[in-house]
Amino acid sequence: MLLTLGLLLVAAGVMIPILTNDILSDTFRYIYASGAAMTLLARLVQPEAPANTPVRLRRLLRLESWSALVFCVAAFFAFYSAPALRDWIAFTLAGAIIQIFCSIAITLLLRKK
Repeated sequence: MLLTLGLLLVAAGVMIPILTNDILSDTFRYIYASGAAMTLLARLVQPEAPANTPVRLRRLLRLESWSALVFCVAAFFAFYSAPALRDWIAFTLAGAIIQIFCSIAITLLLRKK
C-alpha cells in the first residue's frame, strides 16, 4: 500500500507543473519528494525473493528497487536545479522506464512459468 501511494504521489508531482504551468512553485517538489521517499521505503522493506525462485526473477525484482532510488535522485535534482528542470525530468523518465520494463518482464516471466 505504501508503494502504491508513493507512486501516485510521484505521478501527481510530475503532473502538477505540466498542468498548471507553475514551475517555480515548491508544492510539486515536496509532493514528488515525499512520493519518492515512500517508494524507496517500500522497496527497502520488501521481503527478498525465496532462494528457489529463478535467477532472472530475482534480478528483475532487484532492478525494480533501483527505480525507487532513481526517483530519489530525481527529487534531489528537483530541489538542486530548481529553475532548469531537465535533470529532474530525465531521472524521472529513467525511473519510469525501469519501473515499466520490470513490471512487464516480471508479468511475462511469471506467466511463462
